[in-house]
Amino acid sequence: MTSTETTPSTAGGGTDRRRWFALAIVMTAAFMDLVDVTIVNIAIPSIQREAGASFSEIQWITAGYALAFAAGLITGGRLGDIYGRKRVFLIGIGGFTVASALCGLAVNPEMLVASRFLQGAMAALMVPQVLSIVHATFPAHERGKVFGLFGAVVGLGAVSGPLLGALLTEWNLFGWEWRSIFLINLPVGVAGLILGSRFITESKAPRALKLDLVGVALVTLGLLMLLYPLIRGRELGWPLWGYVSMAGALVVLAALVAYERRKSARDGSPLVELSLFRVKSFAAGIAVQTVFGVALGVFFLVWTLYMQFGLGWSPLKAGLTGVPFSIAVSVAAGMSVQQLVPRFGRKVLQAGALVMAAGVLLYLWGSGHYGLGIAPWQMALPLVVMGVGMGLIVAPLTDAILSEVPREHSGSASGLLNTVQQMGNALGLGLVSVVFFGTIGDHLRPDQVGPAFADAFRNSLGWVAAVMGVIFLLMFALPKRPAQHVEGEQAATEPNEPALVP
Repeated sequence: MTSTETTPSTAGGGTDRRRWFALAIVMTAAFMDLVDVTIVNIAIPSIQREAGASFSEIQWITAGYALAFAAGLITGGRLGDIYGRKRVFLIGIGGFTVASALCGLAVNPEMLVASRFLQGAMAALMVPQVLSIVHATFPAHERGKVFGLFGAVVGLGAVSGPLLGALLTEWNLFGWEWRSIFLINLPVGVAGLILGSRFITESKAPRALKLDLVGVALVTLGLLMLLYPLIRGRELGWPLWGYVSMAGALVVLAALVAYERRKSARDGSPLVELSLFRVKSFAAGIAVQTVFGVALGVFFLVWTLYMQFGLGWSPLKAGLTGVPFSIAVSVAAGMSVQQLVPRFGRKVLQAGALVMAAGVLLYLWGSGHYGLGIAPWQMALPLVVMGVGMGLIVAPLTDAILSEVPREHSGSASGLLNTVQQMGNALGLGLVSVVFFGTIGDHLRPDQVGPAFADAFRNSLGWVAAVMGVIFLLMFALPKRPAQHVEGEQAATEPNEPALVP
């Protein structure tokens, strides 16, 4: 059987500069997705005012993307393994661009919600290919540098969304109001489609795989049964059927595991490659990534609501406040993989969890001390501390999870990685209903809104700090030292033999 997998000798050689163009293209796509996850939050008041969206519809505009994204990520990763990562990436970025146009042209909130679902589904095709293309294109000794860049992009994208959304909303280009936050994706998407078709090298799994349709149905059903009640629970008063659905989701996911075991033994083409969980670094990293997603899901939403509704700040003022955080994440992420992790190993990630928790607690103190009169510069120090902590985690965590994954399963592993992060974000959104909105009364006088939102924000920060403590403890399951580059190169030349960490 002829392998179509890209090898380091063909894609990662020193004379092949095309791979760096390909990296820039897929990183841009990843950045575009990350921005779209957060850019909507800052434009919520504008959408409510101009589109007449209800609070329930606002929830679906923000959560519908995450729901479709999480439900389709594993399938998207496997489709790249089967049909070619370049091909599926181009389909994804093309569909994402079309969906962005539909969001920007939406004539009512219902069309906007539907378009966000489509946007999330297309992102589920596009995003898993990013790390898969990197994993298949770059040899092991270069991946540390590449994952460092990826961590910086993650940090930049997470906070650039609110800033970009604030600028576009304030500028009100061509009278588009909030619509410009979606239409800005069109030129980026078209450029990515054209350049990607030219510079990205095709790769797929070396063995002929088949799409596991039963696995697709089970994983989609299980995730929907888990996430739908979390997203709508508070709005509907946490009905009994929601708890039944979430419990049933565990049964469906257990059935998925049993079916995937039989599928793997029968024809070797499961949707979820369960053998990945025998790689200790992958299994432990997935657990950390899930809980980390919960913390981020809680913080970014309540932070935006606190600044705009609690403090009454404009979108631009709220967006600019996040600049110190963004810079700190990017700088720390770049340093962590290249300089710190090779020397100190797992301790860098654990230090990141503690530093981020310290920043959250510092923010909690500052919010209480300065009250509603708090200024952006008084938030700068806690945001920088939080950003440094996050930067120390995001880049080396990705490297730790994927560094020992067999090359032919890189698409499946990437899909799992992104899926659990989105599941964590969705769980975080569910917790927002409890830890933030659960402390705010239903009928507030205008003079009660600010204090109520500030109190709810501080309550949420306490939960985020606690979650970071849990992450610190989970990180003890990670390998003390990352896989050495020499070992990585050996693994790359023997892709069918995953390196197990003792």
